[in-house]
Amino acid sequence: MLGSFKTAFKVSELRTKLLYTLGMIFIFRLGAHIPVPGVNPERFADLVNSGVIFGFFDIISGGALKNFSVFAMGIMPYINASIILQLLTVVIPHLERLKKEGEEGRKKITQYTRYLTVILAYIQGIGMVVGVSGSLQNPGPLAYAMTALTITAGTTFLMWMGEQITERGIGNGISLLIFAGIVSRVPQGAARLGEYLNAGTINIISLILLAVIAALVIAGVVAVQEGQRRIPVRYAKRVVGRRVYGGQTTHLPLKVNQAGVMPIIFASSLLMFPETIIKMFQGSAVANFYGTYLGWGTAVHTIIYALLIIGFTYFYTAVVMNPNDVADNIKKYGGFIPGLRPGRPTAEYISRIMSRVTLSGALFLALIAILPNFVLLATKIPNVYFGGTSLLIVVGVALDTMKQVESHLLMRSYQGFIK
Repeated sequence: MLGSFKTAFKVSELRTKLLYTLGMIFIFRLGAHIPVPGVNPERFADLVNSGVIFGFFDIISGGALKNFSVFAMGIMPYINASIILQLLTVVIPHLERLKKEGEEGRKKITQYTRYLTVILAYIQGIGMVVGVSGSLQNPGPLAYAMTALTITAGTTFLMWMGEQITERGIGNGISLLIFAGIVSRVPQGAARLGEYLNAGTINIISLILLAVIAALVIAGVVAVQEGQRRIPVRYAKRVVGRRVYGGQTTHLPLKVNQAGVMPIIFASSLLMFPETIIKMFQGSAVANFYGTYLGWGTAVHTIIYALLIIGFTYFYTAVVMNPNDVADNIKKYGGFIPGLRPGRPTAEYISRIMSRVTLSGALFLALIAILPNFVLLATKIPNVYFGGTSLLIVVGVALDTMKQVESHLLMRSYQGFIK
C-alpha cells in the first residue's frame, strides 16, 4: 500500500490532484473549529449530546455541529436540495428535458440545486438558531438572522469545495468531505471507549464484541459494494469498409448496491427535520409524545428509517441506471442479450433483474443503518455513533476513491492499489 502511494505521487497529474484534495480537506477541518460569533458552544454541545441523531450528524460534520462552527450544518442542505431536484425531475417536464439534454442540461440542474441549497440552508439555519436561542449571548431577531446567515455561508462554501474536489481532485467531493468528518472523530471515539473501560462502564468483552461486529460489517460492506450480477451481451459483426467490428461477447454489470451510501444519507436528512422542529418545543406534550413513540431509536422510527432507505435505494438506482436507456444503447451498437429480442423485451428483462438485485442491496443498507440499535443491546456501550452507517460511508468512499486512483495509474501502466 505504501509503495502504491509512492508510485501515485510520482505521477505529476495525480500528485497535483491528491495534494489539492488533501488541501481542501485541511480547510474543511480548519473551518470545523471556527466558532460562530455570539454563540455559546458549550450550551449547544449539551443539545447535541441529548440525541443520537444529532450525534450522528455531528460525526458526519466532523464535530462542526457540536462546536457550532461556521460549518455546523455541514453539507446536508445540499443533499436535501439534490433529493428534491431529483424528485422534481420525474414530475416536472422541463427538468426532465434538461436531464436528457446532456452536459448543458446537467449544468442547469446543478445551478438550480445550488440556489435551492442556499434557500434550504437559510431556512434550516433559522430553525436551528431559534431552537437553540438559549445558546446565543444576545438573543434577538438580528442575532438570529446573522447567525443563520453565517452558517448558511459555511454550507455554501462546503458545497463549492465539494464541487471543486470533484472537478480538480480525486473522488466525489461531497462524499470525501463526509468521509473526512467521520474519520476525524475516530481518535475521540477511541479515547471515549478507553475512558469507559477505565471507569468500569464497559468491560474488555464488550470491546472485543464491538471489534468483531465492526470487522464483519466491513467485510460485508466490501462484499456488497463489489458484488454484481453480470448479464451476458453479444455484439453482431459489422463490416465498415475493409474493417470488421463487433462479433464479441461481453457483459452488463448490475451492482448489488448501485446507489452507494446516498439512500442512508437521504433518509437521515429527511428524518432530521421533524427532530429539529420538535427540539424547539422541548418539554411540551407534543415533544414528549414524539420522543416516547417516534423519537430516534424507537421501534416506529426504526421501521420508518428502514423503509425510507429501501425506497430511496430503488429511487436512486432508477435515476442512476434507466433500463430503457441501457436497452436502447445495446440495440444502437448492434448488441443483444442471448435469448431476448432487442428493445422492449431487453429493457423488461434488465428491469426485472435490477429489481431483484436492488432488493438485496436495499435490505443490506437498511440492516447496516439500524445496526447501532442492536450494537447497543449487544455491547452495552452507550453513544455508539460510529456504527454501521459510518463504516458503510467510510468503506464505500474509500473503495470509490481507490478505484479512481487505480484508473489513473493503469493509464500509465503503473501497479495500483487494487490487485
